[in-house]
Amino acid sequence: MDNNVICEGCGAILQTEDDKEIGYVPKSSLQKSNLLCKRCFQLRHYNKHEAVSLDSDDFLDLVSKIRDTDSLIIHLIDIFDVDGTLLKSLPRIVGTNPIILVGNKVDLLPKSTNQRKVRNWLFSRAKEAGINVLDVFLISSIKSHNIEELAMEMEIRRKNKDIYVVGVTNVGKSTFINQFIKRSTGIKEAITTSYFPGTTLGFIEIPLDRNSALIDTPGIMNHQQMAHYVSKSDLKIITPKKEIKPRNYQLQSGQTLFIGGLARLDFIKGENQPFVCYFSNEVPIHRTKLENADSLYERQVGKLLTPPNQETLANIPPLVKSAYRLHEQYTDIVFPGLGWITVLDSNVTVEAYSPKGVNISVRKTFN
Repeated sequence: MDNNVICEGCGAILQTEDDKEIGYVPKSSLQKSNLLCKRCFQLRHYNKHEAVSLDSDDFLDLVSKIRDTDSLIIHLIDIFDVDGTLLKSLPRIVGTNPIILVGNKVDLLPKSTNQRKVRNWLFSRAKEAGINVLDVFLISSIKSHNIEELAMEMEIRRKNKDIYVVGVTNVGKSTFINQFIKRSTGIKEAITTSYFPGTTLGFIEIPLDRNSALIDTPGIMNHQQMAHYVSKSDLKIITPKKEIKPRNYQLQSGQTLFIGGLARLDFIKGENQPFVCYFSNEVPIHRTKLENADSLYERQVGKLLTPPNQETLANIPPLVKSAYRLHEQYTDIVFPGLGWITVLDSNVTVEAYSPKGVNISVRKTFN
């Protein structure tokens, strides 16, 4: 078949020879007007997900072609996983093209969150990472929050050039672009979306005018993301779908919080105080004495302490410890891909655990 024909769901070049390879479509489907590869068809209609054979280097090689273009870059990140989704390699990928940083999933932040402070913090994080950005927007791809304002800014900044949407896997790039398509044409779900990493496999171009396009790019694999270690069912649980409801736990030193069985925080030293937890509302949190924490984990991980389920347990690295001495009030202990715990007081010592390779960070809280 014509080598230029691509899947309208993921951007892969379509082929009819091997149903185990990327881009396979049955010959009987070639007459259809909206062609989807077998993988996208099953994902869209049956929510079935097939692994792909592209690795991290394949994805990086493909998106690095952007640096040879003259275009505007939209770098989409997940507000709930900034460390896992902010691409420190972005300047190498996009060259000197101008960048707008877009924090997705703002609708999931508690209503009390100071969004101005979030924007300023993202500016600072980008600068620390060596990424110069024109502006920062906070949006919700699913709820369309601030999409109109961003669209107007994109139109002004692009100066009739192409726009590339770049990000790691699972930040919501395809949902983001579908909002723009729906906004312009009324068409829903033009590009395949899912919870699962690696859905888009090639460049997908949506014309903006006769000479330029909005271009969805493959998600770049970052194996420091929690999403790469958990099962499909666990990923649905830990991925917030509604506004996060803060959960308060009054702790004294010598107590432990388990976030399911995927993370843990030990309160080692400090005055009795509340610890405020911001995680998916579906993730259970358990409090216990520090002296009982190790044995509880060994006996109950995958049972009382869930997620992880048994499928995740077979793949996830062991939990490793990081120790922190917190000198300031209102500090967040961030568990990438899960959420964060706010420690209200100063002069506090905690020990935090996450799967090896999923690195915990500390930041000044937003509010």
